[in-house]
Amino acid sequence: MPRTAHLPPEGTRPLLDWRALARLSPLLAALPVAARLQTRRIQLPRHGTVFCRGDRPQAMFFVLTGEVRLLRRSCAGDDIILQRARQGFLAEASLDQASYHCDAVAAQDSTLLAIDRKAFAEALRHPEIRDRWCDHLARELRKVRAQSERLSLKTARERIVHFIETEGEGGKVELGRSKKDWAAELGVTHEALYRALARMEQDGELIVEGTRLRLR
Repeated sequence: MPRTAHLPPEGTRPLLDWRALARLSPLLAALPVAARLQTRRIQLPRHGTVFCRGDRPQAMFFVLTGEVRLLRRSCAGDDIILQRARQGFLAEASLDQASYHCDAVAAQDSTLLAIDRKAFAEALRHPEIRDRWCDHLARELRKVRAQSERLSLKTARERIVHFIETEGEGGKVELGRSKKDWAAELGVTHEALYRALARMEQDGELIVEGTRLRLR
């Protein structure tokens, strides 16, 4: 059974190295002392659950190591990946929501920061932090729009090309995930993805070098 994240008891929580954390994110660097004192580190095993759909948000989460995914189950019973968080914030939209609308599950052993939700909201009253949060949300919005546009494309080939061009640089991208996971992101079956990749290679349109994909 997946294990849900729980904060360790007071007095047993390890001290956080904020100097090191500040190098990971401008937002963490600007976080005021009051919010830092309400921040805890949690460990989660692979398949462990950060939160479930319907839970009431209590914290804002930042993934330090590993990977956490926001998942929603489709009518066919397949998992739809809504977000993959690696060394970044998770489920930003939950800040002003009464409950979560999806599940957050660790794709591998992961370490997260849990920043008290009220303390984080209070921190956003500071102009510097609010501006950095707005910049962060704008970048995430661009990613979501690209993903939405990609999912509107009809064929697996079109989605592959769109992914490489928007997520990579110079017509190439480092995949950084299994092809099965990538298929879920693209909204196609892994069989359809493998067929499309093989066809594109055969036609000389794509070069696959391990986890690196390059368009010709």
